[in-house]
Amino acid sequence: MFGQANVLAQGQAEFPPSVGDFYLPSILPWGAENSYWFTKITAMVWIAVGVLIIFFLASYRNPQLVPTKKQWFAESIYGFVRNNIAVDMIGHAGVRFAPYFTTLFCFILLTNFFAIVPFFQISPNSHIAFPAFLAVISYVMFNYVGIKHHGFVKYFKNSLVPPAPWFILPLLIPIELFSTFIVRPFSLAVRLFANMFAGHMLLLVFTLGGFAMISANAWLAPVSVLSWTMTIALTFLEFLVICLQAYVFTVLTASYVQGALADEH
Repeated sequence: MFGQANVLAQGQAEFPPSVGDFYLPSILPWGAENSYWFTKITAMVWIAVGVLIIFFLASYRNPQLVPTKKQWFAESIYGFVRNNIAVDMIGHAGVRFAPYFTTLFCFILLTNFFAIVPFFQISPNSHIAFPAFLAVISYVMFNYVGIKHHGFVKYFKNSLVPPAPWFILPLLIPIELFSTFIVRPFSLAVRLFANMFAGHMLLLVFTLGGFAMISANAWLAPVSVLSWTMTIALTFLEFLVICLQAYVFTVLTASYVQGALADEH
């Protein structure tokens, strides 16, 4: 973001920012024209995966009865997800899904957090591909769990045929089909994507707006300071959104698993 601000201040970029700012160039020093697949966004995803693997392996490498700070922190994260999401949403059976929910929560939280980290300042989840892929994984999982628990026929019967008078079923079944198997993964992906996309655009507009006003007219300097003050305030708001969206995505996934395991619709 500050790199873009410097470019703007030198008169080498246009204002306001556009959707094109989300399509970043390759960061590879060789063959960049043929390596658009490895951008800063891709690097952040790999960094997030590596950080999470190293952190949890290091925390549980030599577990102690009286936990170390790293072990306590890792156990606190897992305990929060297990008790407040998995068990609260699914019941005791939710404990077996706690590792997946913890991984999902931590990955989304960390990749979201990149949005306010200097030199990164964009979340991979502001690109629809990453939320969509996470939604597909959750979608496949809760359908698989439901089919394994009930059997193919009973699962789809429970999912598509609500307890209602027979004459209204021709109307309700298509609605349930659309809601359960199309809207759920779509809403999971779009909710996360839209929040992170909008947050990044707001921070970008207020940051670059300050430089744009100073470049246009020195008399606008006080307004530029106000614009940057808004950037700081929005950064704190973005931090709340970052945590909330990781929690909401995980809770909704848990609720879909609970619905797939339920004996009644």
